[in-house]
Amino acid sequence: MDLLMGVLLLAMAAVVVVLAIGISNFGKGGMAAAKKSNKMMRLRILFQFIAVVLIVLYVYLRGQGVQ
Repeated sequence: MDLLMGVLLLAMAAVVVVLAIGISNFGKGGMAAAKKSNKMMRLRILFQFIAVVLIVLYVYLRGQGVQ
């Protein structure tokens, strides 16, 4: 497994972890939990963007023959 694939897997794992934390806050009441959940969902979107960019980069480099 090359370095880019490892970073890609870490980025996808980060998305799953942040998503789980955000969802777990939905069940809690109060304004503080709502703010934390909102923050986690915004962080998830950022991590998803990074993961998608890495996937596109990985596919592009594989298509160019770089390994």
